[in-house]
Amino acid sequence: MSEIPSALYRPRDLYFFVSSRFISTVAIQVQSVAIGWQIYDMERTPLALGLVGLCQFLPMFLLTLPAGDITDRFNQRRVYSLAAGLQAACSALFLTLSIFRPHTAWMYYAVLVLFGAARGFAGPSGQSLLPFLVPQERLPRSISINSSAFTGAIIAGPALGGFLYDFGPVPVYCLCITGFAAAAMIVGRLGGRRFTPEKTLATRFERVAEGVRFVRSRPVVLGAISLDLFAVLLGGATALLPVYARDILHVGPVGLGFLRSAPAAGAFLTAAYLTRFQIKRRVGTKMFAAVAIFGLATILFGLSTVFPLSLAALFVLGAADMVSVNVRSSLIQLSTPDTMRGRVSAVSMLFIGASNELGEFESGTTAALMGTVRAVVAGGVGTLLVVGGWMKLFPPLRQVNSFNDVAV
Repeated sequence: MSEIPSALYRPRDLYFFVSSRFISTVAIQVQSVAIGWQIYDMERTPLALGLVGLCQFLPMFLLTLPAGDITDRFNQRRVYSLAAGLQAACSALFLTLSIFRPHTAWMYYAVLVLFGAARGFAGPSGQSLLPFLVPQERLPRSISINSSAFTGAIIAGPALGGFLYDFGPVPVYCLCITGFAAAAMIVGRLGGRRFTPEKTLATRFERVAEGVRFVRSRPVVLGAISLDLFAVLLGGATALLPVYARDILHVGPVGLGFLRSAPAAGAFLTAAYLTRFQIKRRVGTKMFAAVAIFGLATILFGLSTVFPLSLAALFVLGAADMVSVNVRSSLIQLSTPDTMRGRVSAVSMLFIGASNELGEFESGTTAALMGTVRAVVAGGVGTLLVVGGWMKLFPPLRQVNSFNDVAV
């Protein structure tokens, strides 16, 4: 990587970016509490919650890779701002539906498809922007700061959503509109160094395929991305939290907010620790161990019928997930040249970001077929099996000792 003059980096840009991430993530989490509760209240089946994830996954699956190419050819700030503006429009549509109160959920699902499209563009553009705001030597620590803000938002968002929903859905969606609009304006004003796209005669399809080939040619990157994919896909207990809150733990929408916040509380404290004390040795082994703990915590949550124990299991689940996220994000960002950041971020988002929504669909479907508790426990067991399999399939990932081993 060529030397970048330090004068191009402004400390405030990192904190503006982190602030925008915090605000938009709070809005997403607040909105997800309202959507989950409204749809489950109308349909009363876990499958309805699974469809919430599917409606967002499909447009994300179709658009994320092209969005990565667009991010590599245009200004990431502008792409992200437009995507956040579209998310604000979706919140306005949810507000309209809540006022007119349709008796079926299909209109909500239609807006969720549009919201998934917006997230398909926001993911690659937002994820690829951070390396342009800080020098490379500060990137792992900056990722931890960004992760702290992200998980702090996931703590605050669901609890705030559960509290506001006691006053009805209208205040919830008004807050979301404001949050997405603010995030769009903040990112639009970011400085930092600008990436000049490389001149190429390749078609859009060829450029997208180049990003996929790059990931496939790097066992460390492919292993890290695919490990998280299957862990999230199988361990999607959070998709069924409305069922636990209403029918198993009997804690209502406020309790649902606390359940959704518990994983983020564990992740936030872990991210704060990693901001100060970076993982420096045996990073690959520690990532595998964290995903295994994630699977065990999922099993414990699935079996619990006691609210405090459920919160504790979700707390541990979130803490373990943050270790995995921190290592994976650092490995991917440090292994990727500037010319590929948008497309590699798109592949990562497709595997990991979209897998959250696909995991929700998988969890809702299996819960409808085999029961909620069995579905969650089976997902945790599946995560443990994936950890064992990936340790054998990707020995270079397991053998990574420090982040310097993969830096380009």
